[in-house]
Amino acid sequence: MKKSKHPGLRAKSYKTKAGRVLTYYVYDMRGTGKKDVRLGSDYASAIEQWHKLHNHIPLTIGRIAEACDKWAEKCLPEYPNSETRKSYTRQLANIVSAFGKMAWHEVTLPVLRTYLDARTAKIQGNRELSVLSIVWGKARLWGMTALPWPAAGVKDWKNPEQGREFEVTDALFNALYEQADQVLKDCLDIATSTGMRITDVRTVRMPVDGKLRFKAGKTGKWAYFEVAQSPVLTALIERRGSVDCVMLLTTPTGRAVSQSMLRGRYDAARSKAVAEHPKLADDLQAMYLRDSRKRAADLADDMESASKLLQHSSVKLTENHYRTKPTKLKAVR
Repeated sequence: MKKSKHPGLRAKSYKTKAGRVLTYYVYDMRGTGKKDVRLGSDYASAIEQWHKLHNHIPLTIGRIAEACDKWAEKCLPEYPNSETRKSYTRQLANIVSAFGKMAWHEVTLPVLRTYLDARTAKIQGNRELSVLSIVWGKARLWGMTALPWPAAGVKDWKNPEQGREFEVTDALFNALYEQADQVLKDCLDIATSTGMRITDVRTVRMPVDGKLRFKAGKTGKWAYFEVAQSPVLTALIERRGSVDCVMLLTTPTGRAVSQSMLRGRYDAARSKAVAEHPKLADDLQAMYLRDSRKRAADLADDMESASKLLQHSSVKLTENHYRTKPTKLKAVR
């Protein structure tokens, strides 16, 4: 069989409504799980691009996209939390779309600010440039650029952010809890007693030697709780009995609980609570399952205890985004 001079190069034709036949070229990616790479309709240009693709010559040398591709390949898979990886992947796609073809010296602070001004989703714009700054730091380590991050040392250059103010009151929590099935009740009990993120609630394993140990999926920090010090955890473990599953949160038949299982249960319980408590309807609709972490922060004795419970790096983070309970002051006279 005669070998092709340009393996993987394919010509594709289509007919326009006017009857004109047009031809364009693609690099065939069958068997790789990726989409074919369009090379355009110019044969000479297509051959040049084919050469770079076939011989694995980067198409974006000296460009932001080159570092983004390397970071996505080498660093992104190391993040243990799947939701973090998904959000970073979406943000990275927007970064490449806006900055990918730029050389490093072209990305200046005014350019970053212009991007934020033009971005309709203002907070997402902040998140995207935070990811770009992470990529930029890695690119410096890899020797792709010697330039510092353009916004280094500059305060308040991003879009202003305000923490979502929402208090999970006793009335709201109880209205939802009454309508929850046992799986959701167990989830709410674990989350509000420990302050764990819902992903960690789903994956925390049964206690060993009276200690409930877990590694926070988002931060990678290890911590543990003494089960005997928590009436809620003690009761949950006793009620769980001898279900054959290593996870603390399970179905009555011993199955591990997925995110979709919790979402369906939460939506159903919230709908029932709205019907039962019409005066609380608006607040119930505005409450999310992840707000269990806010309730845990409010149940802590003080701001420092709440920050420690949530494993935050600073009390300011807890104060701005989680704890809604006002500080108790003592009159001096």
